[in-house]
Amino acid sequence: WKKSVHSDLVAIRNLPDSDVRAYKKAKLVEVEKNLHELGLLDKDQPLTQVGCIDCHGGLGKKTIDHAKDLIMPDRAACGTCHQNEFIEAESEKNQEWPQKQWEKGHPSHAVDWAANVENAVWAAMPEREVAQGCDSCHYQQNKCDGCHTRHTFSVAEARQPEACSTCHNGADHNEFENFMLSKHGTQFLTMGKSQWNFEVPLKDAITKGGYTAPTCQMCHFEFHGEYSHNLVRKVRWGFNPTPAIADNLSHPWFEDRKKAWVQTCTLCHSESFAIAYLDTADKGTIQGLKVEQDAKSIIKALYKDGLLTGQNTNRPSPPAPEKDDAGGFFQLFWAKGNNPSHVERVYADMWEHDLIKHYKGIFHSNPGGYTYTEGWSALMRDYAEIMDEDTRLRESARTAKKASVPVKDNSKVDYGLLLASLVFIVLGLFIGYLIFKSKQEDQ
Repeated sequence: WKKSVHSDLVAIRNLPDSDVRAYKKAKLVEVEKNLHELGLLDKDQPLTQVGCIDCHGGLGKKTIDHAKDLIMPDRAACGTCHQNEFIEAESEKNQEWPQKQWEKGHPSHAVDWAANVENAVWAAMPEREVAQGCDSCHYQQNKCDGCHTRHTFSVAEARQPEACSTCHNGADHNEFENFMLSKHGTQFLTMGKSQWNFEVPLKDAITKGGYTAPTCQMCHFEFHGEYSHNLVRKVRWGFNPTPAIADNLSHPWFEDRKKAWVQTCTLCHSESFAIAYLDTADKGTIQGLKVEQDAKSIIKALYKDGLLTGQNTNRPSPPAPEKDDAGGFFQLFWAKGNNPSHVERVYADMWEHDLIKHYKGIFHSNPGGYTYTEGWSALMRDYAEIMDEDTRLRESARTAKKASVPVKDNSKVDYGLLLASLVFIVLGLFIGYLIFKSKQEDQ
């Protein structure tokens, strides 16, 4: 805290205009105005410090009873002073998808806690300590220190890619890896860490901060030349590609957001290059989605036909309130008996890991992240395994059905046929006798 801006606002007020942090003086005036209007700061009283008690007890408090009054500040508490930033962040909740591809406000930081606790498998998991791993990232809805860590609350920290890395990494949120392995990321690693000035506001990153490549924040905070804490104003594909998105990319809602991305990219690139690359990324994502959807149809058909391994003998239902579903999201976090079966788990990895890595690798310009190491190559591997399993399961079912057909027992004597045969023989002999006798009489 002693190293934070909060600890010494007088030093901020006295910054020379030549200091890249001088913009904070206007921010301080804005904060004081907010507090005056709220009646939390006397009009003739300058704000000199934000101490522990201001956040953990109440702004302007002198003493508190720790047993009764101590609070853990949430996003709204930060909004008491940082009103504009709070409003910007909360405005993510207003996003509405044109064809209801996602619920209002989703996916976004502003509703990420709701997205977590309202997820059926999260609620159903008896392993609560494991489920806390979800909680450790899905709390941005309530807090601000996921990006600028308490108690320094450094904007310079929050402007660097590593600030995003705790949550935006791994199998299905692998933006950090894709950024770092792109040319943008290697520029940050080789030059940015030592030469870029992260105290400079994002709008001045190139002109005054010395940036030679974008960061996560520089692209995702920007919208039509303005920078804010609403990070979903250009969202198009969302968390994961779906047919409902792919089939509607020509809708004005999606087209307008694509144009906004072109504007962002042209901060560094030509417009023709930006349009061409975004078109390529869309097409490549759709190609990956097609593979996943083909595999999905196979999994759903196996489930419908009752052919999944153990489906009729060893398939416990997932814990309530989760519902059984072939290749469902819950099968990444829960397993019992043959639920999921092997082929379902392969498919779950395919749509929730491989396809997402493919899509995010393309859009973050990490070639190996979507063509070979991850993404497309992994999609091909899982597709081949699913096709093999489909053939094996269906051939096995046909063999079992054929083996169950009753076989006629030829060892039993057919007395009706035997009697008919004897009658036919006797009759033949009798007729032969009559013919023989007739010839004898003629002679």
